[in-house]
Amino acid sequence: MSKRMLNGQSVNPIGLGCMNLSHAYGHPLSEQDATRLLLSAVELGVDHFDTAALYGFGKNEQLVGKVLKPYREKLLLASKCGMTGVDGKKVIDGRPATLRRTIESSLTSLQTDVLDLYYLHRWDKNVPIEDSVGELGLMVKEGKIKSIGLSEVSATTLKKAHAEHAIAAVQSEYSLWSRNPEIAVLDTCKQLDIAFVAFSPLARGFLTDQVPLAQVLVDGDIRRGMPRFQSPHIEKNRLLVAELTQISQQLNCSLAQLNLAWLLHQSDNILAIPGTTNIAHLQDNMGADKVQLSQVVLAHLNKVFAPSAISGARYPAMTQTEIDTEDF
Repeated sequence: MSKRMLNGQSVNPIGLGCMNLSHAYGHPLSEQDATRLLLSAVELGVDHFDTAALYGFGKNEQLVGKVLKPYREKLLLASKCGMTGVDGKKVIDGRPATLRRTIESSLTSLQTDVLDLYYLHRWDKNVPIEDSVGELGLMVKEGKIKSIGLSEVSATTLKKAHAEHAIAAVQSEYSLWSRNPEIAVLDTCKQLDIAFVAFSPLARGFLTDQVPLAQVLVDGDIRRGMPRFQSPHIEKNRLLVAELTQISQQLNCSLAQLNLAWLLHQSDNILAIPGTTNIAHLQDNMGADKVQLSQVVLAHLNKVFAPSAISGARYPAMTQTEIDTEDF
């Protein structure tokens, strides 16, 4: 695959988001199956793995650290702080002392002395962004992390943070049906020479036409509470997937490859971290780099998936208050 720059390292543009191996979509994989998938990713050339202290309330970092330790020097390893599990509940806490405790735990779990990229998972709006980033900057000086990232922040917050300490990457949801970064953050990343890492680039599986109605999803699947996966929105959004399917058939590529190719065509500073629990899907995703899209196709996709054409909010109302991104 053609390489792209992240944190000063040259990596494949499609990495692996490790969250759903342990978290968020119902029943996690067994350790044996999760190990098999991670090793398959390494064999397929994935060299950018993304985890977080929140995922599985620490279990995901432990899994990733154990499996990837033999390959550590060849990989870009990223994790996140500022949102963790406390007494079985998600807690956003960006206080410097909390971030300090989290990095020590993460380094132990990931079995490494230094993380290549460490994100503030969410901006704690009770803490000035400069305070949280300032603490992360101290971790850079101490050699615990190589660079700082931010997740789900606005362009305004990004500029404030970058003035405190250089930010290497912004990670936010970005796909054909979640185009909020196009409002301001993508341009700001370009201006400041910051990489943009897109999570959920396949719309949590929806744009591959593999997600049933919300009530059919298993207990513990976060999509059950997301408006876009509920009636009447899901029926309207399926009409867009039908058109996407026609385009993929014309181009002789899979839906996943079409979505990822669209994303990678948007800018050369964008990388994607689709997650999966399925090795066949992992193999399919890695073929997206070979799909070339004409300007005509790109323009058509942009028109079909204009923000006004998407039905429903991407997050429930309470979750929406936890993020800082611009919204259409």
